[in-house]
Amino acid sequence: MEKVGVLLMNLGGPERIKDVGPFLYNLFSDPEIIRLPIPFFQKPLAWLISTLRSTKSQEAYLSIGGGSPLRRITEQQARELQSKLRESGLDATTYIAMRYWHPFTESAIADIKADGIDQVVVLPLYPHFSISTSGSSFRELKKLRDNDEEFKKIPIRCIRSWFDQSGYINAMVELISEQILLCENPSSAHVFFTAHGVPKSYVEEAGDPYKKQIEDCSSLIVKELEKHLNFSNPYTLSYQSRVGPEEWLKPYTEEVLEELGRSKIEDLIVVPISFVGEHIETLQEIDIEYRELAVSSGIKNFRRVKALNINTTFINGLKDLVISCLDEPIVNLDQASELPAKVKLYPQEKWQWGWNNSSEVWNGRVAMIIFLILFVEIISGAGPLHKLGIL
Repeated sequence: MEKVGVLLMNLGGPERIKDVGPFLYNLFSDPEIIRLPIPFFQKPLAWLISTLRSTKSQEAYLSIGGGSPLRRITEQQARELQSKLRESGLDATTYIAMRYWHPFTESAIADIKADGIDQVVVLPLYPHFSISTSGSSFRELKKLRDNDEEFKKIPIRCIRSWFDQSGYINAMVELISEQILLCENPSSAHVFFTAHGVPKSYVEEAGDPYKKQIEDCSSLIVKELEKHLNFSNPYTLSYQSRVGPEEWLKPYTEEVLEELGRSKIEDLIVVPISFVGEHIETLQEIDIEYRELAVSSGIKNFRRVKALNINTTFINGLKDLVISCLDEPIVNLDQASELPAKVKLYPQEKWQWGWNNSSEVWNGRVAMIIFLILFVEIISGAGPLHKLGIL
């Protein structure tokens, strides 16, 4: 029987407080997260951002127990999926490739080669494709494969996105329904989808399908939810976790929460739609920061739908994805990792003065330019600011 390796790709997260700084450095070193006009500045900027953000990020991780549970949860998902695949008659072994922390992709590749795997199915644990998540992971895998003659010999099939897969949709409906039915007036509960944001320029300039996939996925869940409950709930979609001066996808989660509070929403069912495992964005950003904001804005009951983790319906859905990938025409790694050669950091808007969206973007641009000048001069100890005696 052919030996099948299933490579689960995910973000990764610091497991201990001392891991936070190195994790942030790895994250911001990736040009798919922050792309600069001059690549030379990527690593120095990543070092500076990780240094400046470490203390605040450490406090956030301390608030959820001192580290991210993402590796542990992903390992549980891998074990459950492997068991389901073997029950289905496949000689399958699951492997984990984290993008920014252990176990890294190199480690998974080494294990795949050592186990004598005949072919690999790559399954990103991101339901919705984005340049900054699945795209970055696919590109990293391709880069490593291109430099490994032994790994090149193993056929690779890829699942690019799966936001509309029935097992995933049904699992989300199950978990959302649980929280809705806990409300005193279930039919009036407001379903609040919050997805991890991406830069607006990725969608508008690079053609990233993420926004459309998130919107389509939300609609599919709402339709199935209505069938499941026999009534229709109002719902809203927003985006969280933006960083930097650039404009990201809107509406922003914190702004929508304030609006819903002013609208006297009593029961809010918060759905982390783009996350399949608990981590810092669900346990700290949503459960602590957004909960406090919602309550202070006037929302009485804040109910957060738990992440999928090892939900049986969800794991069965992943099993079906892998089996379908083995049966259907192959999407190879070259196709899966194909991305625009350049993604601009900032959208190209007309420069306007005053307090408006465009001026805010340009404020960010100017701030970035000033920052880069200061950074280079501080590191080099020379430059026009030193000559003028400013530094």
